[in-house]
Amino acid sequence: MFSKSASAQLRKEFWISFGKSFPRKWILYNTKIKDFSFKFVANQKLAMVCLDIESQDAIKNQLLFEQLLALKNILVNEYIPTVIFDDKFTLESGKTIYRIYVIHQQKFNIHNKDTWQQAYEFFNETMHQFELFYHNFEDFIKQAI
Repeated sequence: MFSKSASAQLRKEFWISFGKSFPRKWILYNTKIKDFSFKFVANQKLAMVCLDIESQDAIKNQLLFEQLLALKNILVNEYIPTVIFDDKFTLESGKTIYRIYVIHQQKFNIHNKDTWQQAYEFFNETMHQFELFYHNFEDFIKQAI
C-alpha cells in the first residue's frame, strides 16, 4: 500500500518516463472537435488508450458515436482489432460517456515499475494506430456535426 504522496509521485514518474521514452506530440485534445479527445489511462488495475466523446450536447455525442460506428469495420480490420465501442461507459466520477477504447492485455499496475515498459509500448503503438485512423477519416467523422 502506498501513501497518497508516494502514489502521486509514482504516477508523475510514470508519465514523465513515458514522455521521455516516446517523445512525440500526440493529438489528444487537439482533434478540432470540442469534447472529442484521445486519452491515455493508467492506474492500479489497467492501462488503456481511449477516444472519449463527452459533450454536454447529447445529440452531438450520439451523432459522433454513430459516425464512428459506421467506420467500425475499418477500425477493427485495418487499425486496431481489439477496439471496444461503449455507448454507456461510466467514469470513476459517475459520469457516463461514449468511449472507444483498447485495454492493455498484459498485467499492469502503475505502482509496479516492472509493468511500465510494456504499457509504454502499448500506448505508443495503439495511440499511433488511433491517430492514423483519425487522420484518414477526420473529414468523414466531422460530417456528423
